[in-house]
Amino acid sequence: MQDSPQKVVIIPARLASSRLPNKVILDLGGKPIIQRVYEQASKATKIHKVFIATDSDQVAAICRKFTDHVIMTQPDHPTGTDRIAEAIGKLSADIVINVQGDEPFIDPAVIDQLADRMEKTEVPMATVASRITRVDDLLNPNIVKVVFDKQGKALYFSRSVIPFAREVKWEELEEIPEALHYYRHFGIYAFRRGFLLRYAALRPTFLEKTERLEQLRALENGYTISVIEAERQSIGIDTEEDLQKARKIAADFFIS
Repeated sequence: MQDSPQKVVIIPARLASSRLPNKVILDLGGKPIIQRVYEQASKATKIHKVFIATDSDQVAAICRKFTDHVIMTQPDHPTGTDRIAEAIGKLSADIVINVQGDEPFIDPAVIDQLADRMEKTEVPMATVASRITRVDDLLNPNIVKVVFDKQGKALYFSRSVIPFAREVKWEELEEIPEALHYYRHFGIYAFRRGFLLRYAALRPTFLEKTERLEQLRALENGYTISVIEAERQSIGIDTEEDLQKARKIAADFFIS
């Protein structure tokens, strides 16, 4: 990777979480969730380093038990993207991949796919989606949906069902018909350094504030977001129910 652009992963990790307090330091199979995320991201082969960006002394102290790559940031960032924008200012990286601090099952191959997309194209930003197969997931507003064009460029992100199928009676179905394509968005992003700094400096937009989805700030300002389709779905931890499901999976998923 010596001749390739410098690529890093930055994991924003804040202690405050309205739905599951202190979630990044909660136990998952004998290790804090944030450590599981860090170790999964470190398995990617096409990045140079993995960093954790936090404003919490408690999170930093826990993270320093397993890595020196901890960057302290200001406490008043409204989003994880704003936090990594501050962190990238302390690094020399050309491309940054933002992995959420509550994604302990993140697939390292997906991180490598994003690194490849950024290195081989000129897109300013890229992200990941996978097929939704169950109707209850499609109707869940906590699961973000995305539609994209034939070139893989995002058209819109929403908590609602997009596209809207007028003739389908979802209440009568459990599985989504094969002919219908719906995609779940995962909150992992790749940015070029210059674009990330411009993006973070933009004011929040109407769509972003309405949907509570920060990636809409890029679309509403006319920037392209490239979408990579991944077969394997990651599992984020947002609620106590998610945590209990993750703990059941952890025993078979993690070696230690």
